[in-house]
Amino acid sequence: MTSAVLVGTQWGDEGKGKICDLIAPDFDCVVRYQGGNNAGHTIVVGDKKYGLHQVPSGIMYPNCVSVIGNGCVVNPQVLLEEIDMFEHDGISTANLKVSGNAHVIMPYHMDLDGAFEEQLGGKNIGTTKRGIGPCYQDKMARIGIRMQDLLDEDTFRDKLATALDRVNPQLEKLFGLPTYTVEQICETYLGYAERLRPYICETSLLLNGMVEEGKSILFEGAQATLLDIDHGTYPFVTSSNCTAGGAVTGSGVGMKNIGRVLGIMKAYITRVGSGPMPTELSYEDEAGHTLTEVGAEYGVTTGRRRRCGWFDGVIANYAARVNGLTDIALTKLDVLSEFETIKVCVAYDVDGERYTTVPEHSARFANAKPVYEELPGWKCDISGCRTFDELPQNAKDYVAYIEKLAHTRISIVAVGPDREQTIMRSW
Repeated sequence: MTSAVLVGTQWGDEGKGKICDLIAPDFDCVVRYQGGNNAGHTIVVGDKKYGLHQVPSGIMYPNCVSVIGNGCVVNPQVLLEEIDMFEHDGISTANLKVSGNAHVIMPYHMDLDGAFEEQLGGKNIGTTKRGIGPCYQDKMARIGIRMQDLLDEDTFRDKLATALDRVNPQLEKLFGLPTYTVEQICETYLGYAERLRPYICETSLLLNGMVEEGKSILFEGAQATLLDIDHGTYPFVTSSNCTAGGAVTGSGVGMKNIGRVLGIMKAYITRVGSGPMPTELSYEDEAGHTLTEVGAEYGVTTGRRRRCGWFDGVIANYAARVNGLTDIALTKLDVLSEFETIKVCVAYDVDGERYTTVPEHSARFANAKPVYEELPGWKCDISGCRTFDELPQNAKDYVAYIEKLAHTRISIVAVGPDREQTIMRSW
């Protein structure tokens, strides 16, 4: 199996965890290359459901190396909680590796995240308030603390003092929040460091060594294309590069070593947080309510109800282009079994002008009205289908229509949450 990137193509929550877990056994290593514990991947194993926020999905397989790459930000407490959860359930974390260059989420990052959101008021971003943005801000300001810094107490204390010289005045004077001392943070974080020491290493060297040995790597993206800091619906985005290109910078593995890009698309569309969403349906609308409740559209990380809407072909085409998709995994097709007819957005109307790609100007995207085509539904249970030919013709036609809009083949079709509820076409 050639190395591949798995990336969300909408606003997240497309089912990346399930698909990653499904194909992970084909790879020798799974790498999480960006984001932090603001992401939530749900994996269902039998009657057990795991909500992963920090650890890559490959952890479920003992022969698979799981790597948290340098492009990630790490909350040590959350990471240790997940390690303990897996070890308690008899799932070994011996093959988990954490990049020494990944940045550390500190308690003041979480304080600032919440304070910034409150300050924005009605213009808030809708972050998870997990400290992700402020941590990336410190990274870019070159006052961030990395995982490797935790391993040397003198280095950690020195860098922490520098960071607090900048952070404490913000906490106290701008937001009226309590400040921190070096001793206060060291009391907790040095304990984390000792427990995490065996996991921390130079992961870029590890990964490139695996490539040289002919081993395959799956690069697991968090969040999704339209939440990418450069290519998403800015400013309503996350603080990292969650498009396929982020796999290179977030892992230290060169582009020539990646052969496929698998985009995960939900058969409709959802979003958590603020920002424009052209095909959004009201929860009070019958279709919107059905998508929400039948699709169980509530966030893994926050529990927030997701905004739901019909499939957006304009976004699908855009995501295929900016990620260089070679394949698509279409998830939650079974949820659409509830509908007599299904709408698909094929273009936008912006003040009388038709767009078949995402408008570059954010103000125009915010005013985009969906142009729909209607397709007939299939109104039958497809969760037991295991081959593409078993699907009703209208379901097959729906899949073909999405392929046409995205200009990319659909290689995997998910018809339920469990691993076995998946149709493998050409992966």
